[in-house]
Amino acid sequence: MAEPQLHPRCTPTAHVEQLAGGYYRLIIPAGTADSYRLAQLDDYHLLARRDFPRRSPFTLSLSARTSSLFLPGTWGFGLWNDPFGLSIGFGGKPFRLPALPNAAWFFGASKENYLSFASGFAAVSSARQPAANGFLAQVFRSPRFHPLVILAGLAFPFSRKWTRRLMSKVIAEDGVVLNAPSGSDALGSADSRGEKAISVDTTQWHRYRLEWSLKRVVWEVDEVQVFESAVSPNPPLGLVIWIDNQYAAFTPEGRIGFGVLENPEPAWLEIRDLALG
Repeated sequence: MAEPQLHPRCTPTAHVEQLAGGYYRLIIPAGTADSYRLAQLDDYHLLARRDFPRRSPFTLSLSARTSSLFLPGTWGFGLWNDPFGLSIGFGGKPFRLPALPNAAWFFGASKENYLSFASGFAAVSSARQPAANGFLAQVFRSPRFHPLVILAGLAFPFSRKWTRRLMSKVIAEDGVVLNAPSGSDALGSADSRGEKAISVDTTQWHRYRLEWSLKRVVWEVDEVQVFESAVSPNPPLGLVIWIDNQYAAFTPEGRIGFGVLENPEPAWLEIRDLALG
């Protein structure tokens, strides 16, 4: 396994510290909800989406911890296709047209987020509630294009619920909550296999592993498998590690929310022993 070549991308007040021995600290400063703050490492930001470097089989392994159990905004590490393109934060530069999401990652999302198109994961595991916020093991798989996307676009001005239903038929997803945000009832719930959800304290050092193959994705924490899914994202993807104060939500009721949050204290994500295989 080798350490990848990563490039920092930060808003003016945020930064990435690289210390000895492959140790990184991604920091966003304290601030109000009037500006976007991002610290990110990735291996794709100067590439066209078709040239993103990661294809299956692929394994990501690293150790990580956060400054707080419930960070405002989002943070995480894994693989994605930078689907937003025009977003103020997630995608950034260079210019890319928006695309349907393909991703597999460990994802931290505060309670303001709702990052799921599914309603009970009907196509994957209907007994489990969607993994929409909290600390997640999550995957999305989408085609480059699907005729229902046109219908979803036409339906959007009239019914956001209908738009969301159409998108759920296009975007396959799966996931599990590894730690629920404060005030949520997701923590401790059982999934479709009757297994009780685990609770990962992200403020402590843990070893995370993501294994992506053609027909499945496996997530491990401290050498213990915490989730496995038959949903596998379409390549090519890029490696991303980030922390920001942004949120996005498209709820089953059709409510859409997007913006930035106050973080009263500086927030950081530390990683070490990063390796790819």
